[in-house]
Amino acid sequence: MDRFGFSISKGRQIDYDANSRHIAEFISEREPSFRVCIECGCCSATCTTGNFTSFSLRELQILMKRGENEKVRENIKKCMLCGKCTLVCPRGVNTRNVVTLARQAFQKFPANAV
Repeated sequence: MDRFGFSISKGRQIDYDANSRHIAEFISEREPSFRVCIECGCCSATCTTGNFTSFSLRELQILMKRGENEKVRENIKKCMLCGKCTLVCPRGVNTRNVVTLARQAFQKFPANAV
């Protein structure tokens, strides 16, 4: 049987209902500005850590809102809390506080509990 040069890939749908949003909810309750983030990427563009590593605050915020927390858990520690991201945010998101709260949430909710 000929394959004609293509194959069928596995579906890439995200089952949001299966993901745990405890981290995002924890942050939203304590930092309401987290909800107004439009994921524009200004925070990542100015990030000192992001210039030298694969750290992207924009990506981490998107993943937290989706409930995909494992990558966030691994990378949130890279942030130096310099505050450049907070200064350039067009929506006034207190990103520095978001990172601090995310770190607290990951301590409060161990990997196997979330």
